[in-house]
Amino acid sequence: MTSESAARRVLVFDSGLGGLTVYAPIAAARPDVELLYVADDAYFPYGDLSERALVERVVALMTDLVAQGRPDLVVIACNTASTLVLGPLRARFPELPFVGTVPAIKPAALASRSKLVSVLATPGTVARDYTRGLIREFAGDCAVTLVGSARLARLAERELRGEYVDAAEIAAEIAPCFVEQGGRHTDQIVLACTHFPLLAQKLAAASPWRVEFVDPAPAIARRVATLLGPVGSGRPGQAGQAHFTSGAPVSAPLQKALLARGLTISSLP
Repeated sequence: MTSESAARRVLVFDSGLGGLTVYAPIAAARPDVELLYVADDAYFPYGDLSERALVERVVALMTDLVAQGRPDLVVIACNTASTLVLGPLRARFPELPFVGTVPAIKPAALASRSKLVSVLATPGTVARDYTRGLIREFAGDCAVTLVGSARLARLAERELRGEYVDAAEIAAEIAPCFVEQGGRHTDQIVLACTHFPLLAQKLAAASPWRVEFVDPAPAIARRVATLLGPVGSGRPGQAGQAHFTSGAPVSAPLQKALLARGLTISSLP
């Protein structure tokens, strides 16, 4: 894109609050664009949907969002959705750039010294052929452990909404990621769900030894910035808008968390 055609509005989309971990670095990198955050909390978590139902839901909802919000670029800030819906969305909107979120297996494999890598994801992402294809292509020299957590995304949502989260619950969810083999230890854990970095400090505290938790958000922000082209001069520091599809009241702690990320709650434009 040239500076004249650079995107002026970016839609960041997730099933819930996990996409905020992607939203933040995009907002920091590109204060010149309007940002809209949409959480499809009416259908959270997407892992409870069949693959067909998930695709149908996201394509139908995105059709409405594109018509109402008129974004110039869309970020699917959800691994579970990205592994299924990017193809259908690009076919439905051939002129609209979509940036997906996929497990950061390649950088984790390159960085690993022990060659023991774990992928911490939702059960849906773990089951995808796409994920296993990334392992075959980029981590052939590593022993990769796939760990599907059905509860960690919900725990992250509770944390951001100001609810109590027991450290023991987090420790139990991540325990299978830590592998010892022939004197070697897992040293890289791919956070293959955008919700998981919301618990970064608690993940580190619950770890039996020090590991690198690999968050794809910075790479996604760089990709978005590349597609947008040169930074423009407009809208510096303007608050983004957050929309929740359920229409449920937003708790005071969550409102505070959103404001800390430069987001105000509003209806779709």
